[in-house]
Amino acid sequence: MKILLTSDWYIPAVNGVVTSLLALRRQLTRQGHEVRVLTLSGDLHSHVREGVYALGSVDAGMIYPGARLRAPEGDALIRELIAWGPDVVHSQCEFSTFAPARRIARACGAPLVHTYHTVYEDYTHYFSPSRRWGKALVRGFTRSIAARCDALLAPTDKVRNLLLGYDVPCPVYTLPTGIDLDRFQVDRREGLWLRDRLGIPQNRPVLLYLGRLAREKNLDDLLEVAAAVPQATLLVAGDGPDGPRFREEAARRGLDVVFGGMVDPKEVPVWYAAADLFLSASTSETQGLTYLEALAAGLPVICRADPCLKGVLTNGGNGYGCADAAGMAARVRALLADPDELDAMHRRARVSALAFSEENFARRASALYREQILLHRAAPALERSAVWTA
Repeated sequence: MKILLTSDWYIPAVNGVVTSLLALRRQLTRQGHEVRVLTLSGDLHSHVREGVYALGSVDAGMIYPGARLRAPEGDALIRELIAWGPDVVHSQCEFSTFAPARRIARACGAPLVHTYHTVYEDYTHYFSPSRRWGKALVRGFTRSIAARCDALLAPTDKVRNLLLGYDVPCPVYTLPTGIDLDRFQVDRREGLWLRDRLGIPQNRPVLLYLGRLAREKNLDDLLEVAAAVPQATLLVAGDGPDGPRFREEAARRGLDVVFGGMVDPKEVPVWYAAADLFLSASTSETQGLTYLEALAAGLPVICRADPCLKGVLTNGGNGYGCADAAGMAARVRALLADPDELDAMHRRARVSALAFSEENFARRASALYREQILLHRAAPALERSAVWTA
């Protein structure tokens, strides 16, 4: 098949959308498909390099950190992709590259499928003074996107159920994103140099949070855990709009928190190897790829319970989903007090990640593409109502 993947985000950006797209492209190519990418360039100039078509764009960081908006030019690249004739177009973002994705799909008679990566209801504080109004805007916006697609893809049943609750006018598929498991098979001893670099004693337990520092991540819960487990160091990797406040609050409370800032993607596996447990208090994740990465690296996950973890987290097996920060702290203390159980959980964590390989992800995606191509040829999208789960 000829497959076009579209996204507003691409390397060097580091987020779940980019991780998902790169894994999909890599594995679909290995399966023998011809895959191209349509994205945004880092400046006003459009270009094509190694199958990546980048449309000129302008900085939109005032709207969202690192975001960019498509510039008026770029029609030549779009026409080139139409001439190439993809069999299916798979969109990853709802904004700048969505309109070109739809234009290309319509011109080529190809189905347009779209992955809904972001639960915008959890981000209403960025664009609406009222959460109720914000949720209404999100519902209307999502339905308008769905009306232009042949199918929506949800990374978890949590997101699928949300979309069905919006009464979207197209089928909804559950398709979990996969990760490169081999990348995280790092011996835990390789994390020792990172501890030395950060000034963390080798025998001190380390609790890792890796992700954006933003309000929707419930970061204060992590500080509550750090306060309740003074024998451990909380290691924070990442940055974001709530970073300054979070750092100030940790310092004000005199907590043992080490801030590593933004991490080179190549070094991420070593950060997992430097830790004993992975922490997250977020309830805004669509899937939570960092949870899968942590498990693949052998780190048990201690987090806030959330529907996105169904099928990922097994309480007592590879971690614990807790109701609040106090519950998280209790689980951390119990595991740190039982080294044998912690070691066993490390091993179970690695095994549990095997189901989420990027090979399985691409295999399911290609099967879905074929089904959508057949359905698209058979009937208009609005006449279809079947719901399939990958």
